[in-house]
Amino acid sequence: MANDRKIKASGSEALNKFRKAVNSAIVKGVREALLRHKQAGNPVAVSRNGEVVIIQPDEISAV
Repeated sequence: MANDRKIKASGSEALNKFRKAVNSAIVKGVREALLRHKQAGNPVAVSRNGEVVIIQPDEISAV
């Protein structure tokens, strides 16, 4: 039984590390995409309060 707890604990730790890695990759990807849109002069469509809003390149901030 003690081994089962260790497996579950290490599984939870692995899952948390995986979640953090995925979240970091998503944040980095979005940041890079916004920067590319801004540099290229392209607007970005985002959702705000359930509605689609177009953000102009000069309004895109570095996240």
